Amino acid sequence: MKDTDQLEALLRSLNLKSFIRNYKDFSEKSHKQKLSHITFLYELVKAESTERQSRKVERLISGAKLPRGKTLDGFDLSKQPSLSPGRLKELAQGDFLDLYENLLIFGIPGGGKTHLSAALAREWCLRGRKVFYTTAAMLVQDLLVAKRDLKLNEMIKKLDGFEALVIDDISYVPYSRDETDVLFVLLAARYETRSVVITSNLVFSDWGNIFKDAMTTRAAIDRLVHHATILELTESYRQKHAKNRKKAQEQEKEPEENET
Repeated sequence: MKDTDQLEALLRSLNLKSFIRNYKDFSEKSHKQKLSHITFLYELVKAESTERQSRKVERLISGAKLPRGKTLDGFDLSKQPSLSPGRLKELAQGDFLDLYENLLIFGIPGGGKTHLSAALAREWCLRGRKVFYTTAAMLVQDLLVAKRDLKLNEMIKKLDGFEALVIDDISYVPYSRDETDVLFVLLAARYETRSVVITSNLVFSDWGNIFKDAMTTRAAIDRLVHHATILELTESYRQKHAKNRKKAQEQEKEPEENET
């Protein structure tokens, strides 16, 4: 067996895929440029590290189940005067996840809550964080199934593997008592151990419509806000788009009316 065959067999056994693809080209480059053995080895290791990080990010984004097309570049920050670029950059860094703090995003329908939460989750994935995105409606149904199958603790433990759990539209649908009970169990389990990101159309004073019971509502809010950043998005993207479309249609009609 040739030396190169033995080398590649060893590299495969160590799962050094980038080494296998690059060592010949790097060796030739090193010889031509008279680079040291240390530099040659460094270039190989750097290429391997970069590729592994790229694959890791791809796995994290895929596993997060994020909605497509939601990025920070696509979020119109100019329409949200309460949210500064510096604050957004700070949230994107995700340092608060190490402190098990929460992020609560409030606003009217169409205000960009889903976009912002998903875009931030994507940024955290790019930084190597393990994140999971779900709608509240889907989450409570999965929790109910797990409870029915006597696997609720198992599911909560699985979700504990994610540094951030993004729950979108917690106030979007009316919940039954069974649904709110399992949701509260999950939130209580993550309290001061993992971070939760929640979007809501309802302010806290209306959360009684979600959890039904006053004591449960207070307990849920207390756990969420104890260590939390709260954002309020004011303008509705969908309403603005509808207004702009209506205005454009009216402008198109004006020349026709003038001609008559």
